[in-house]
Amino acid sequence: MTQDIYRQLQERLDKYSVGFPATDSGIEITILKYMFSEADAQMFLALTPILETPAAVAERLGRPVEAVAAQLEDMTRRGLLFHLKKADSVRYGAIPFVHGLFEFQVKRLNRDFANLVEEYFDAEFSHTMAKNAGGFLRTIPIQQSIDVTQRIAVYDDACEILKKQKLIVVTDCICRKLRATTETWCGKLLEACFMFGSMAQYYLDHNMGRQVSVDEALEILSEAHKQGLVTQPATAQNPGGMCNCCGDCCGVLKALNKYPKPAELVFSNYFAEISEQDCVGCETCIERCQMGALTMNAEEKAVVNRDRCIGCGLCVTTCPSDAIKLVQKPEDQLKTPPKTSGEQMMNMAMNRGIQF
Repeated sequence: MTQDIYRQLQERLDKYSVGFPATDSGIEITILKYMFSEADAQMFLALTPILETPAAVAERLGRPVEAVAAQLEDMTRRGLLFHLKKADSVRYGAIPFVHGLFEFQVKRLNRDFANLVEEYFDAEFSHTMAKNAGGFLRTIPIQQSIDVTQRIAVYDDACEILKKQKLIVVTDCICRKLRATTETWCGKLLEACFMFGSMAQYYLDHNMGRQVSVDEALEILSEAHKQGLVTQPATAQNPGGMCNCCGDCCGVLKALNKYPKPAELVFSNYFAEISEQDCVGCETCIERCQMGALTMNAEEKAVVNRDRCIGCGLCVTTCPSDAIKLVQKPEDQLKTPPKTSGEQMMNMAMNRGIQF
């Protein structure tokens, strides 16, 4: 019974977001047993991502409302469920492994859990992350890397995304914090991930981040770019969050780096282009690139591997000779993200062949 319910839990989670695949070693079951009791697992399996009140859940399960409400809130407090509070009502729902169970452990990470997750990433999860990267996060350019005469969609502009938010919460990057716990991190900016709307409120409710103004958020964004972090909001026009990622620690970028053509897997509307005539061969761009897309040729000039370039613009903003520019892809290759996070999740499920 114990093993069966955890396998059911794994199979359910594998339907959400980028998935939660099984492995030969069974490390995914070890992770679930670490996080969930059997009672937790049973409750999670009774829920869906569609938010419900405790009364509705209790009626369906034939249990007292008070007991169900207490269990739902306890699981939410431990980062095993999502809740949405409005006025005097609160509704609960199931969550994916990412963004969800994993990220919600940001304030309770310890070395044991970090080691389990790293083992899982190495065994299988990085593969599924890479395959589904474009549906989960998208790469958008640094504002300063775009020519002022160039049209840029609002959803591709990190500053505009921040400016339109009513509530912004900043939290530690779960990927860098995980690797800091295992003493393998890059040392770059830790407090660098933004949450918006109801997700931001969840982070506030559980002391997982702090509210910041638009101005402070823009300052954090600027520092992230100085440190060479790639800005990646969720793949929706109105994203629930926005990460600033490095190739060393970020689950998505680290997974993509294992592939010869990561540009084919990401959601991005730009690529870098270098003027050989203007390049002075300083190699600054090579150090900045998180995807290994830049190399030096026989003439000691930088060249771009279009198969690896994800169009972040980090190389553009630090080129001392202005030899690099971001170019928008042809009209027939431009991608428009879905309008809402709900549409994003449905698209990801359909692309993975998931049927509900």
